[in-house]
Amino acid sequence: MPIGDYQSLMLPTLKALADRAEIPLGEIRERIAVSEKLTDREVSEKLPSGRQTVLANRVSWALLGMERAGLVERIRRAVYRLTHEGGRLLARGPERVDDDVLATYPAFAEWKKQQRQPRIDPPSESHGSKETPEETLTRAAGEMRAMLEAELLDRVRRAAPVVLEQVVVDLLLSMGYGGGDADRGRVTGRSGDGGIDGTIREDALGMDEVYVQAKKYAEGSAVGEGDLRNFAGAIDAAGTTKGVFVTTAGFTKSARDYVARSPKRIVLIDGEELARLMVQHNVGVRTRDRFEIKRIDQDYFDQDSI
Repeated sequence: MPIGDYQSLMLPTLKALADRAEIPLGEIRERIAVSEKLTDREVSEKLPSGRQTVLANRVSWALLGMERAGLVERIRRAVYRLTHEGGRLLARGPERVDDDVLATYPAFAEWKKQQRQPRIDPPSESHGSKETPEETLTRAAGEMRAMLEAELLDRVRRAAPVVLEQVVVDLLLSMGYGGGDADRGRVTGRSGDGGIDGTIREDALGMDEVYVQAKKYAEGSAVGEGDLRNFAGAIDAAGTTKGVFVTTAGFTKSARDYVARSPKRIVLIDGEELARLMVQHNVGVRTRDRFEIKRIDQDYFDQDSI
């Protein structure tokens, strides 16, 4: 079954500590995975940041809230134990433990009161309104990035064709083609260009080149097989085997099938992928703000001298 939100994991976390023993955090998660019938894939699922699993993140937040309420106690680094108050709650056989239950404990209520609430819109009902702070930030960042990519693609579509050609060359250089050397990339698009809009020299002598074609189409349009055949012919005539075909629209299935069969090494980049890569490699965008997320250094406070 899918991993529940962090409040849904509070009761399973308490039950994992029911024997009153001192339990390492890793074992707590293992017990929860068994009780919640989580698959190996669900247990290993990571947050979008890739730095922590979803299960570890949500269990940590469940433990934090219940520790503040006095239901569990941290014995030492990553080791927890059920308190007498936590045992009393479990003995009552609650169907659920969440923030509303924890709010009945004065210590938790005071802690929540003292917290500085972030000025961020609460998650909508579609997100369950019970995300951990990391999940809220990740969701908000994802939504902002999606809006930026859509705006960026719209800007490229409305620009002159030569702008797209320059964008593609700049992007490939930023991705490391040509060793990132700006002198190895150039826009060649012009009347009678033979279907080549730009080139990237992969080595200093120009013995190996990547040829580029860029097509500025409106949303909903698609590049067909015929355009890819012409591009493959242009690559062949230039005496190379590598090409990148970029469009602000999409590609038909027959176009993708043709490239899959072609002996030429042709990479297809549609509008959505173009915008994603531009953001990822900082082409046409700049960083406005940067935020850091910090945690308590438990090792620092575990020192005997503190």
